[in-house]
Amino acid sequence: MSEGVTSGRLWMWFGTGLLAAGLLCHLLAAQAIGGSYIAYRDHIGGFLLLTVVSGAILAALGRRFWKGRHDVALLILGVLQLLLGVVVYIRRFHIG
Repeated sequence: MSEGVTSGRLWMWFGTGLLAAGLLCHLLAAQAIGGSYIAYRDHIGGFLLLTVVSGAILAALGRRFWKGRHDVALLILGVLQLLLGVVVYIRRFHIG
């Protein structure tokens, strides 16, 4: 890569962007079910809980399979959180 940007740094930025997109999906789901304080609190709390739990699992797997590659772990975490965020957003249609 040119200008000193390594592929690891690029993967970390991409993973961070995917994490932000996952959070956005949770926020859109909270807004879609009424946008109350409780809805936002619960969706943000759920996002943080999912991030901590999946991050702990990925940290354990990272030590085993890709030691020292934090960029890969963050990228996988971002992809996972985006997928979970999309599922949460789609599932909001089943609230009744």
